[in-house]
Amino acid sequence: MATEEIEVLQIMFGSHKVKLEGELLDKVKQCAEACGYASIDEFVVHALEKEVNKVLPPSEGGTTSKEIIKKRLQGLGYIE
Repeated sequence: MATEEIEVLQIMFGSHKVKLEGELLDKVKQCAEACGYASIDEFVVHALEKEVNKVLPPSEGGTTSKEIIKKRLQGLGYIE
């Protein structure tokens, strides 16, 4: 059974590791590849952000502040 730890970057709280194993890990790898993500980490971060925003939508009528967007892009490695 394959085991892999994925570091999930939490924008406001630093980082945290999540362990994915077995069938779930295989499915996550398949989804990340099928959707064109550069890595499993990038896919997991995006999926978690989408789910968190469903439960706790950004303030100000659903718009995301520039600072949050900047931190997300930094976390994904697009900007420094």
